[in-house]
Amino acid sequence: MSKAPESAQSTVMLVIATGRRLHERLEARLTDIGLSMRLFGALGHISRNADLSYSDLARRAGVTSQSMRATVLMLEELGAVERDLQGQGHRARLELTTYGRSLLATAWDIVADLEEEFLRGAPEGGAEALAAACRATLDAPPA
Repeated sequence: MSKAPESAQSTVMLVIATGRRLHERLEARLTDIGLSMRLFGALGHISRNADLSYSDLARRAGVTSQSMRATVLMLEELGAVERDLQGQGHRARLELTTYGRSLLATAWDIVADLEEEFLRGAPEGGAEALAAACRATLDAPPA
């Protein structure tokens, strides 16, 4: 039987710990502009498809429909999203406002800055190899 590697020597454990740290840093920087990861995610989904239902948005975010309704309400209160009610029985169309688009662009700038900090000092080709390994893991069927 082989000895289990210490967590500092296990690539999987390093990736998990690094992911947590990056998540914390991103969350803190998003807070500075009035967002959270959940709000940022919802803005991104809405920007790509204004016709998603609350259920669709919730499924993509891994939350309940009620939670997503609260999230969209927060985005409306921020002035980042507007609902276009197309009449009774029709799904509300959610659209980013000019402010919402600006907020989303700023959030993506924060992500880019964090990525640059994270990858600073990586060997040539290291970022691409890491991204490929992450994509392969995410694309693999669940065990």
